[in-house]
Amino acid sequence: MQPKSSRQSSGHYAVLGFELDFWDYVTFASLALAGVAAVLILLFIGGLPGRIAVSRNHPDAEAVTVMGWAGFLAVVPWIQAFIWAFKPTDVVDIRRFPRDEAKAIAEANAHLRPQVPGAAHTDAAREKLAVLADPAAHVPVQTAPTGDASTAAKHPGA
Repeated sequence: MQPKSSRQSSGHYAVLGFELDFWDYVTFASLALAGVAAVLILLFIGGLPGRIAVSRNHPDAEAVTVMGWAGFLAVVPWIQAFIWAFKPTDVVDIRRFPRDEAKAIAEANAHLRPQVPGAAHTDAAREKLAVLADPAAHVPVQTAPTGDASTAAKHPGA
């Protein structure tokens, strides 16, 4: 009876028929990394209609989000959710004026937005953009006319 060589006594050799080296482990790591990247890409694509609807203040943003995730496995409902996220939806609600309705929609969609540290800064910037988008809603602040303080005191309405 002949003794087994040291290479054949290894557990890997007995199962695979060859010894695993460094490049085999690099291959396994790259395949695992590609699998994780594929899952992350699928998660990004699955939530895309909902994120688009929330960013566009869509009145049915929550329904678009649910339809995007539920319809991800069957491609057709996901495509419908994607189109629905971009569709300009006119809300006709006789209980509120259009600005009040837009504010109510924004409040309803607020829980869908991710809370990021420093969000107050972004909310202030968003309000500034809203003023630029709708200057009729902005009431200008009256400032004193140029000149010294005595002129401003004499003519308060100027």
